[in-house]
Amino acid sequence: MSLSVRLSHRFPGFALDIAFDAPRGVTALFGRSGAGKTTVVNAVAGLLRPEAGRVDVDGWELFDIAAGRWLPPHRRRVGYVFQEGRLFPHLTVRQNLAYGRWFAPGRSPDTAETAHVVEMLGIGALLDRRPGALSGGEKSRVAIGRALLARPRLLLMDEPLAALDEERKAEILPYIERLRDETKLPILYVSHALAEVARLATTVVAIEGGRVRRAGPAADVLADPEAVRALGVRAAGSLVTGTLVAQHPDGLTEVALSAGPIFLPRLDAAPGTRVRIRIEAQDVLIARERPRGLSALNVLPARVSAIHRGEGPGVAVQLRAGEDLILARITRRAAETLALEEGTACFGIVESVAVAQGDVGTFSAL
Repeated sequence: MSLSVRLSHRFPGFALDIAFDAPRGVTALFGRSGAGKTTVVNAVAGLLRPEAGRVDVDGWELFDIAAGRWLPPHRRRVGYVFQEGRLFPHLTVRQNLAYGRWFAPGRSPDTAETAHVVEMLGIGALLDRRPGALSGGEKSRVAIGRALLARPRLLLMDEPLAALDEERKAEILPYIERLRDETKLPILYVSHALAEVARLATTVVAIEGGRVRRAGPAADVLADPEAVRALGVRAAGSLVTGTLVAQHPDGLTEVALSAGPIFLPRLDAAPGTRVRIRIEAQDVLIARERPRGLSALNVLPARVSAIHRGEGPGVAVQLRAGEDLILARITRRAAETLALEEGTACFGIVESVAVAQGDVGTFSAL
């Protein structure tokens, strides 16, 4: 599956000019409020007709303005999950799901398909309830199920977790991870929460002021020093992947990365589980020599692969540790004291307790 988006549109005081291509998986549109993320999704859904552009989902052309081709929204086979869920309040969960089935090609997904969606999203116990009796996370899961049962070629999710508190977000993120890994459905996911993007995204498209500032595989974009401004200095961080290898009796989980082991507060997962870990740039220290007598357990041999010096006192340093890229944000003075430059051998140091539970997700190979 592949997604190709080309869009241009002008509003009073704002111009959108977007172009990106993405493989199958979750393509996250990331940026601050007003960057143009929802406008892109609405154009893909057919709720906005742009002045110019073309969108193609694995050969399924949604529109080509220059060629005069425009599929109306109801023929696009696009599922849309809004921030509020937008369930029908007078219908039960079962009936809301059936509404999605009504619009599926052929009109009626089989019982096994419905049962699989219900099981995957963990909503079997909710089927006879009405939306008013559901929590925010439960409503979100039902809204996703309704969209899936319409058999879409593409799923659009516009900040589906923005209205939820941290506890409800933690509840629903594993279900979206499972959706990503099991359905293989291309998903265009809008968010301004970087931790969320790191958990879910296969591809990241960083948008600023109506333009794409950086696009590519999630691990590459999140660890790119040049993308720090678009991602946000305080939220900047990298994404590493590994395999859970052991649960230790002192409460730590050991994960094997390509550069060596990393220890985290206990994860609720079995050995052999593939995990992706977001490490905030501000939590990474750099040493030229392997440190001794240090409380930090996570010391990874690395090499400086890129440095970005901004106008302020901070410096963004990209480290290559094995096959992973790790972003560190240190002071200009520290970078000069360590004489860091591209190619410098060093060590990346991360405190175990610096990685929060919400920054660790699971995945299967796409």
